[in-house]
Amino acid sequence: MSDERLAPGDPAPGFTLPDADGNQVSLSALRGQRVIIYFYPAAMTPGCTRQACDFRDSRDDLAGAGFTVLGISPDPPAKLARFRDKEGLDFPLLSDPGREVLTAYGAFGQKMMYGKPTVGVIRSTFVIGEDGKVEKAYYGVKATGHVARLRKDLGV
Repeated sequence: MSDERLAPGDPAPGFTLPDADGNQVSLSALRGQRVIIYFYPAAMTPGCTRQACDFRDSRDDLAGAGFTVLGISPDPPAKLARFRDKEGLDFPLLSDPGREVLTAYGAFGQKMMYGKPTVGVIRSTFVIGEDGKVEKAYYGVKATGHVARLRKDLGV
């Protein structure tokens, strides 16, 4: 567990994780593209579903502006596949059960939940530039309204 947070200009930690179908997805394979990586606590929960559907509904605009979206959670691939199919999600959902990537991005650690400190996934979003560096880092975002704010910040 790390309290290290990434900031604009930092190199984005590389990773290779399985998607909902078990295919390996590597950040390095997306070099030369702008990538939005968002970390969420659990598939099929109300807040995470709302956030995923906001990304789904914004995908055409984001893709049109040159962004690739990746969602990452600790869920196993089979649960991600059910979530994708149930909600019609059309971007990769990646499985990080060991939380290594979550930790590398500072998206796993102490947070407040219902007024009590707990350890878990910190809902976070990162924009990675074509050069593999962090352009924007958002920690502790709300599930509702975050995608609209991100689009505004990115001019999409």
